[in-house]
Amino acid sequence: MDFNVKRLAADAGTLFSRAVQFTEEKFGQAEKTELDAHLENLLTRAESTKHWTEKILKQTEVLLQPNPNVRIEEFLYEKLDKKVPTRINNHDLLGQSMIDSGTEFGPGTAYGNALIKCGETEKQIGGAEREFIQSSAINFLTPFRNFLEGDFKTILKERKLLQNKRLDLDAAKTKLKKAKMGDARALVIALFSLNNVRPFKCISCDESPHLLKLYLSETFPDYRSLFQAEQDLKMTQSEFDRQAEITRLLLEGISSTHAHHLRCLNDFVEAQMTYYAQCYQYMVDLQKQLGSFPSAFSSNNNQSTASAAASISVPILPLSAPLPATTTNASSGYTELQNFSGSRKARVLYDYDAAGSNELSLLADEVIMVSSVPGMDSDWLMGERGNQKGKVPITYLELLN
Repeated sequence: MDFNVKRLAADAGTLFSRAVQFTEEKFGQAEKTELDAHLENLLTRAESTKHWTEKILKQTEVLLQPNPNVRIEEFLYEKLDKKVPTRINNHDLLGQSMIDSGTEFGPGTAYGNALIKCGETEKQIGGAEREFIQSSAINFLTPFRNFLEGDFKTILKERKLLQNKRLDLDAAKTKLKKAKMGDARALVIALFSLNNVRPFKCISCDESPHLLKLYLSETFPDYRSLFQAEQDLKMTQSEFDRQAEITRLLLEGISSTHAHHLRCLNDFVEAQMTYYAQCYQYMVDLQKQLGSFPSAFSSNNNQSTASAAASISVPILPLSAPLPATTTNASSGYTELQNFSGSRKARVLYDYDAAGSNELSLLADEVIMVSSVPGMDSDWLMGERGNQKGKVPITYLELLN
């Protein structure tokens, strides 16, 4: 019990000494030991890594799960160490609605059959989305969380210990500085005493400085406090240097963290690429299936049906491919048109949004008048729709005879 009380008193004294040192530093009444530039740079780099890891982690979670309520629920399941229930995503819900409606309208009808095929494709996209989310959570989000909840917490713990050791070191320096104020007087008295009363013949400044210090510390209280302050300074300096080295080694591990996160980033990009490639392929296959229904493109004097048919006629292209080139006959028609001063009719192949006031927006399947203007870029023609006039891209047009 006596040992515990002494230990408690010693700990309380240390905490009080640190608090006094910290307060005096804040008010500019005490000197502060500065860390070396390399260690300061490592600390700054670690803080920056933590900040951006948190931000990337949060935004990725929002991307994978836009619903904040669902994110909170998944977080609670994770903390309770329970399995998150499988949820039906929006693609699954849309796909099921399309299948149900197509079944009711009749799979034998063009519209019902098209709805069923669209619904099946939406469900395929929903499955690809689940795989993408699962892969991203395992290969990207989990390593980022492990760094924040594991490695960086260890860094924070050791950095706090380093701060405490620095306060102890500066407190010891302040204590030594105060003890030296009475050093001169104590030393004069001690030398006078030694010249008159020599309890040991071997004690002299020239013969044994260590024994002299020991004698002074035992005989004179002022010098005793100075001797103790020097010993405390040596001990705190050693502890500070040791803790600084431990912290430095941990902080230099941030480079390994960056390398690991780079691999995780590559895995995330690959998962995204696979997901979008699957979705693209599903839609290409769906487009081919819908193209086999002639009735889906027949006109019934209904504008909405025409718009739907126009939207289905989007060309099948890889994402990285350039806009489709026109046919040989069309190319010859463009050449003829550019050398001809008159106008010709052209059918619009794809929707086009004007990028400026000098361009003309287009709707798929509409027919406009086009003409060549001297000095205009060879990739553009002048288009007219009623009173509207503006530049249109050649690759979006099919010249009519």
